[in-house]
Amino acid sequence: MNTLKKIDCFTAGLAIFAMFFGAGNIIFPLALGKYALNQTPWALSGLLLTAVAMPFAGLLAMLRYRGQIRLFFGRFGKIPGLLIASLTIALLGPFGAAPRCITLAYSTLSLSLPGIPLILFSGIACSLILCFVYRENRLLQLLGYVLSPFKIILLIWIIIKGFMEVPETTLVSLNPAEISHFWHGLTEGYNTMDLLAAFFFAPIIISSLNRPEKDFNRFVLKASAIGAFLLASIYVGFCYLAYFYASELQDIPSDGLLGAIAIKVLGQHAGLIVSLTVVIACLSTAIALIAAFANFMEKEILKGKIGHVPILIVSLLMTFAVTTLKFQGIAHFLNPILQLCYPALILLTFYNLLMPIPLTHKTKGDLHDFI
Repeated sequence: MNTLKKIDCFTAGLAIFAMFFGAGNIIFPLALGKYALNQTPWALSGLLLTAVAMPFAGLLAMLRYRGQIRLFFGRFGKIPGLLIASLTIALLGPFGAAPRCITLAYSTLSLSLPGIPLILFSGIACSLILCFVYRENRLLQLLGYVLSPFKIILLIWIIIKGFMEVPETTLVSLNPAEISHFWHGLTEGYNTMDLLAAFFFAPIIISSLNRPEKDFNRFVLKASAIGAFLLASIYVGFCYLAYFYASELQDIPSDGLLGAIAIKVLGQHAGLIVSLTVVIACLSTAIALIAAFANFMEKEILKGKIGHVPILIVSLLMTFAVTTLKFQGIAHFLNPILQLCYPALILLTFYNLLMPIPLTHKTKGDLHDFI
């Protein structure tokens, strides 16, 4: 029995959602709703384009190339493409998104369990990531069966409960220009880094799902649609929660918004549940990011000269070091880089999604197989 028969489409969709939904996916929709207020529909429409539609377009584009990262980025040229791919995965892995996930998990858990040193939490988190990523071919099943369902249940509980107890008064944005809010949501979606992640999650998905199946493409398309729907639903819920409760969140920093909202709608005793939600969400994405980084380094840079486990350990040591910058320090470092490179990667995605694959590298599973 192959892996496609062992893991159903819905579970694969849950796993894909779990891979994408990390620190940025929690913070930025909430921050957007708090900022846009009554203009949330306009801001949300921009966010959904760059934080849902584009990442899944990138995922399908990479699946069209069967996860061949060198070929995908080779549109920039052989050497420039490899350099851009290396920079992208480094920002996703130990030098950006992965430590950002860990620091958000820490700052949220600190609301319920104060006094835990960041160094201790980061060390435990990196050890857990090592345990999950060690068996790479089981990663999608672990995310789909273990982490994702629990996370989604907790997130939906917070959203539904928050909608049931909406404050009577809501704030109104001082900026009436809809296009301004749309653009803000569009650029805020860059900070989720999900388009970058999609390029490197594709090889993991292919490895986990056992690619020889003739219906592989349709299976992944359905699973991706499930993941995209879940991601968009959580974004909508979070944006509106922050809008509804904005009057009570004015002095709350971005990385504390979810905890503050949950305590207001669920009570003080819900703090630990919320903390667990964020920790699971962040660590599940960090697992996928570190797995993608280690996979890229092993296959594309080191060409199998160094084993998977040593690469993984070094990756986690670098991740541990970057977590000492804390969430705000990492975000300050990442933001200008993302504003610069994201538009170029959007263009690359569309180009590779629509243009023919070079005949010398033609692979099974072209775009026509998705239709």
